Amino acid sequence: MVVSLQELRRVLAEEVPAARGDEDSVRRQWWAALATLQEDLLMPGLPQGGFWLASPLPALYEPALLQRLQGWVWAPAGLEALLPTPALLPGSRASAPTTAGSGFQRLALRDGDGTDPLLVLITPRLQVALALDGPPEARRLLVRFDAQALSSALQLLDRRLQHDDPQAANRLRQALQDLGTLHNDPELGLRFWPLLAQRLASMAASVTLQPLATPAGPQEPAAPPDASGELALLEALTHEVRTPLATIRTLIRSLLRRGELTPLVRQRLEQIDGECSEQIDRFGLIFLAAELQRQPGSGQPLAASELARTDLSQLLRQLEELWQRQLSRRSLQLALDIAPDLPPVLSDPARLETMLGGLMDRFSRGLPSGTLVRLALQAAGPRLKLQLSSQEPEGRHRDSDGASDGASERIGPVLSWNPGTGSLQLSRQATRQLFHRLGGRLTERGGSSLTVFFPLAERIA
Repeated sequence: MVVSLQELRRVLAEEVPAARGDEDSVRRQWWAALATLQEDLLMPGLPQGGFWLASPLPALYEPALLQRLQGWVWAPAGLEALLPTPALLPGSRASAPTTAGSGFQRLALRDGDGTDPLLVLITPRLQVALALDGPPEARRLLVRFDAQALSSALQLLDRRLQHDDPQAANRLRQALQDLGTLHNDPELGLRFWPLLAQRLASMAASVTLQPLATPAGPQEPAAPPDASGELALLEALTHEVRTPLATIRTLIRSLLRRGELTPLVRQRLEQIDGECSEQIDRFGLIFLAAELQRQPGSGQPLAASELARTDLSQLLRQLEELWQRQLSRRSLQLALDIAPDLPPVLSDPARLETMLGGLMDRFSRGLPSGTLVRLALQAAGPRLKLQLSSQEPEGRHRDSDGASDGASERIGPVLSWNPGTGSLQLSRQATRQLFHRLGGRLTERGGSSLTVFFPLAERIA
């Protein structure tokens, strides 16, 4: 009988107290745990050997560690089809036997393995297993340093490898034998958790996007099984992309607190910080869109009790400076035209800010340099009308999905990709559904303008 990775998670969860975390909180803990493990515990004294096994994506991202450790990753068979650039994964050609310094070998996930992230890492002086586990209302991060749990995990992994690739199982056994006697600091757990807490405290708010989930409704069926698996993979990909970006941003902000930086160095670091924040938010929106597709009934707008009166005019003015900086990096300009004395709308201010940023990015990403982006907000009967339009240089135009230099291709229900520009963004359908969730109604006309209508708070209260 084939050992499932879900069984491995159950072994790691034995004797671990139940938790009440949500998806967002445990994902943040996962990112912080990976950074703590690699940057605080492993990188200061690089291990001379060892190995790691992960699913459904590579959990390690430090090049020095990838070069020194053997690795195996159980990944979905369709992984490369969802990546415009297969080179993003060090193991994209890892069907060959793996040795230290050669990346990792990729193996196929099976039905029943689950898509929650998992990592088992063994070095001479540090052995640990990390995993996410639990139902939606009781998610938790599992971290095991104890020999008994790790021994059970390795036995299950050996049995799984024996079935998937007997040669890989032999290499794993040989790697474990080559390490000799293993040593693990008994106080490692005491050091790990305070370091993890420090990283969690330093994470910016833009990393804390909440999944948009509601009870199932009878009018909307769940996604088909094959689509559900693809969307689960997409969610995992977005988290793994944001992991190193969040780490880079944390390091950049620690450097910015130093007083001896020259103005030029400070400017460059602030630019890197801005780029990291922008991409973290982009991939956060992709996660939310994938989550919506997988949740039955979640396409309906949030109930009025879950929304709040939102001063959209003020929110846009607060975002103006940030958008000016982002657009200027692509040689674009921004002009705001907000009518005076506009009433509030009913929405979710925190999520709406992220959605508006995603809308601006989606609309402007394919514009040629020199374009003026116009944003207008005005009353429109029982709604407020927010419109994005562009005044582009002569001789240039965009296609209907918001990108120039070629037609966009849809990648499932969530993403569109322009092969000519390499631009990956939310599809029109996903963007419309996200705004609908927050009380808005999105329309597009020929790729040259985007309009969102928001209901007035007074009419719904």
